[in-house]
Amino acid sequence: MAFLEFNHISKGYPGVQALKDVSFGVTKGAVHGLMGENGAGKSTLIRVLSGDQSADEGAIFIDGVEQKYASVRDAFHAGVIVIHQELQLVPELTVAENLWLGRFPAKGGVISGRLLLETVKQRLDDIGIDVDPNAKVATLSIGERQMVEIAKAVMLDARVIALDEPTSSLSSRESEILFALIDKLKAKGTVILYVSHRLDEIFRLCDSLTVLRDGKLAAHHPAIADVTREQIISEMVGREISDIWNWRARPLGDVRLDVKNLAGASLPTPISFSVRRGEILGFFGLIGAGRSEMARLLYGADHRSQGSVSIDGVAIAPSSPGAAIHAGMVLCPEDRKHDGIIQGRSIEENIAISSRRHFSPFGILSLRKEAALADQFIAKLRVRTPSRKQDIINLSGGNQQKVILGRWLSEQGIKVLVIDEPTRGIDVGAKSEIYEILFELAADGMAIVMISSELPEVMGISDRIIVMCGGSVAATVERSNFNEHSILTAALPDKNAAGNV
Repeated sequence: MAFLEFNHISKGYPGVQALKDVSFGVTKGAVHGLMGENGAGKSTLIRVLSGDQSADEGAIFIDGVEQKYASVRDAFHAGVIVIHQELQLVPELTVAENLWLGRFPAKGGVISGRLLLETVKQRLDDIGIDVDPNAKVATLSIGERQMVEIAKAVMLDARVIALDEPTSSLSSRESEILFALIDKLKAKGTVILYVSHRLDEIFRLCDSLTVLRDGKLAAHHPAIADVTREQIISEMVGREISDIWNWRARPLGDVRLDVKNLAGASLPTPISFSVRRGEILGFFGLIGAGRSEMARLLYGADHRSQGSVSIDGVAIAPSSPGAAIHAGMVLCPEDRKHDGIIQGRSIEENIAISSRRHFSPFGILSLRKEAALADQFIAKLRVRTPSRKQDIINLSGGNQQKVILGRWLSEQGIKVLVIDEPTRGIDVGAKSEIYEILFELAADGMAIVMISSELPEVMGISDRIIVMCGGSVAATVERSNFNEHSILTAALPDKNAAGNV
């Protein structure tokens, strides 16, 4: 008998039917996978489960009782906790304060700081999470914040926990801690709804699986052992995808981006490399390797203490994103939500914001030209949206990434694209589309620096890979020598000095 049951759930928004007659159940103590392309309806279903949205039709049952939420708080009291991909922590509060937020331990109406810390320390130790309870969340890495969010759910003893792409920001060790936690929760009878695009995790963790496509139930598999990887991908996208990378050789031109002895406070060991016209240079490394720090120094978002960066032989002024853009370099950042999209603004505004100066003579904005620009890149990049006026926060992660790309591609004279974690939290179909865009840009002569923590992705689309470890270059690998074992070995600490492979 199902402990958690979705019964004929439908939900629509203006111009979009997000869910249509979705029904399936999950047994007690099961880990249930939920898969589908971006825009398939997974996030909407999770919002309905969490009480953040109300279904237009249908009902949710937990342990046979219909749930009627008026708010997220109602779902919380029903024992439902959702850990979203975009984390819901308060940056200026400490880890301990975030874990106790809304239910601080008190004696006689006075919050007990000692009890708060002692309890948090004990629970973090119990679940194997090594984070300072006194540290402000703002000082933590994305991976550490994710672990704090997960610890919060464990401390609340929820009956149903939904995890939305929980390992997208975790290291291998942190992921193993999460998997062990899931096993413990499963043994206690907790229902885990596990949303992920990573098939390896789905097969490792899940007992059963539901696939959504275009807001509808594409497939429901009561036993994960009865389904294949190829079958799931076909159910997700409605077509066969034999090679999502689709790498092909292209002619490489002269050096376009030349970096010599680049260093700063966030990356003290100088790094040098070059990228040719039409080349995709991949950067791989484990969490803390210095990949994103390198990108921020390169772009001028962080202060450069030494070194030079030049495009087509012309030097770029240090520590100035404006100078980088003017010279033809743009950055798609690792954290789309905080550093990429402009929340509360439309797709049109997010695309046009950087290019407005080109069609605003005498400081007067041309709304007609802005709309035409947005329509052009929505069509070119195949952004799935009912309107250019749609708030960007309502788009899937893959479509948000396309809008950020559209913003920079609408700039005039872009020669170098730096893209950090291009497909984090993006489904296999949208990944294939992002890769195709990168290949097209490279074929047009753009130099691309692509940073990713997913080794198959780096190997799949790069012409050459630089492996980083501990803030320095550990190896440079030519495509003819790509080997997963040797690249991962180079990325691990406590191995031999840097070299070429």
